Amino acid sequence: MRFDLADLRLFVAIVEAGSISAGAEAAHLALASASARVSGMEAMLGTALLSRGRRGVTPTPAGTTLLHHARIMTAQAERMRGDLRAYASGLKGGIRLLSNTAALVELLPAALSRFLAAYPDIDIDMEEKTSADIVLAVAEERAEFGVVADSADMGRLETIPLCADRLTLIAAADHPLAARTAVAFADVVEEPFVGLSAGALHGHLADQAARLGRRITYRVRLRSFDMVARMVEAGIGIGILPLAAAERCRSDGLAIIPLSDPWTQRRLTICARRFGDLSRHARALVEEIERQAEAIGPAG
Repeated sequence: MRFDLADLRLFVAIVEAGSISAGAEAAHLALASASARVSGMEAMLGTALLSRGRRGVTPTPAGTTLLHHARIMTAQAERMRGDLRAYASGLKGGIRLLSNTAALVELLPAALSRFLAAYPDIDIDMEEKTSADIVLAVAEERAEFGVVADSADMGRLETIPLCADRLTLIAAADHPLAARTAVAFADVVEEPFVGLSAGALHGHLADQAARLGRRITYRVRLRSFDMVARMVEAGIGIGILPLAAAERCRSDGLAIIPLSDPWTQRRLTICARRFGDLSRHARALVEEIERQAEAIGPAG
């Protein structure tokens, strides 16, 4: 078998995207070239790697085995490139990082700014996902590491605790809820909400509402915590934000009310299969994220 890294990266991209065309786009290949590469791999093995259907493609048993090894080999190649970057002039490196909404907005911007200034030859491929999806992706080596809420089941992943990430309710200062010392999510889930238009936090709150047999009604959906806070302050609805974001947006017209539900009490955590196996630059980024978390506050 004479698969090269381009073949393996393409195959991983196709399976993760669920289609050859989307996988080809992710791998920066023309569709015809991508199809020819897959056909060549199947011809070389003498068996099908993908089951093709109207809704896309899924790996066959042979394809699942190849996918497992392809992820390991491409991840190891990236680690090798990162470790050799210090010795080879002009060698470009990359880090695949996943994050939940709170870390993406409140923790990572400053950490990435410092890291990229120190490592100009490193590119960051970062994607926002729910904590549960991040844990699965890291376990399957689809990312080097992730930043998640510790409420997720980490399985056998190694973890490093960061800072507190408690979710809290916000309301206009003259809202009836503003005088409450604490409130349960079930008591407010049917109130009109202001929230994010998409993302991991949006999905997490939707899941919690579904567990109550309810559905959150959003009057306005926005792209940033700051804008959510301003709309809530204007009396358009209530909102739920990470406490750090709510405190940063605090004003005389905005009330911050603790939520009493256990699932709102959480910490941000870095997870990886093994931190010792990370590339040199990935370990440096983990350390920078830890420093930024210490500046924000204790892990709780």
